[in-house]
Amino acid sequence: MLDYIRLDWDLPILSQLPNGFKSAAILLHPFIQMPSGWEKSKRENPYQHIYPSDEEMFNLGEPISWKEVISKSNLRSYKELSVALQTLTDTSSDEYKKLASYLKVNPDFYYPEEDRTSLFILNSLLKILCSKGANTLYFSELIHDTNGSFKVNDMSSLEIANLSPNELIITDENMDFAFMGIYDSFITLLLAKDTNIEDTIKSLNLEALICDKETYLNSFI
Repeated sequence: MLDYIRLDWDLPILSQLPNGFKSAAILLHPFIQMPSGWEKSKRENPYQHIYPSDEEMFNLGEPISWKEVISKSNLRSYKELSVALQTLTDTSSDEYKKLASYLKVNPDFYYPEEDRTSLFILNSLLKILCSKGANTLYFSELIHDTNGSFKVNDMSSLEIANLSPNELIITDENMDFAFMGIYDSFITLLLAKDTNIEDTIKSLNLEALICDKETYLNSFI
C-alpha cells in the first residue's frame, strides 16, 4: 500500500519520491476530439457549454496530443501550452489567446481532463503496472482519505477512473510502479523503481516528459 503523496511544487520531483522509486515521468493528458457536430446535437440552447461524459469520451472521442496542438497553433512548446491551460480564466495572456484561436477553428474539440488521470492513457498505465506479473492493484485517495485494493481484471477503466474525483495514487502489489493524478493540473505522474522509465514510456507511445534532478512541478504546471 502506498499512501497518496503530497508533492512540494518548489522542490525537485525526484527528491520527493517514496523509498525504492528511482525515476519519474510527467504524462500529458491528451486533448479530446469528439465527432463533428457532437456538441451541437447535445446543446439545449446556443449558449450551453457541453463537456463529454466519461462514457462519451471513451467510446466516441479521439485523443489529440499536445505535440499536435502545438504544431497547428502559434504555441511553441509544451511549457507555453501548459501556461495556456493554466490561464484559462485569464483571457489576456498571450498563451491563452493562441490556444483559444486554435479551438475557435476546431469545433467539438475539448481541453484535457483535469485533476484525475485521463481515460485515454489509463489502459496503458494499467499495462505498465501489470507488466511484471502483478494482478492486484492498490489505491489511496486524499479527498475522502480512503484506500483499498482490487483485482485488475475485475474493474473496467471507467470504474477505476471513478475511484476518486481528484487526487488518487495507484500502485501494483510489488510496488514496481505507481501513478498519481496531480490536483489542478492536466498531468499524471508515473513513478518506477527502474531507472529506465523512458523505455517504458516509449513502449506504449505515451506523451511524456522524463524527470531529471532539476524537474519541478512548478516549472511545468
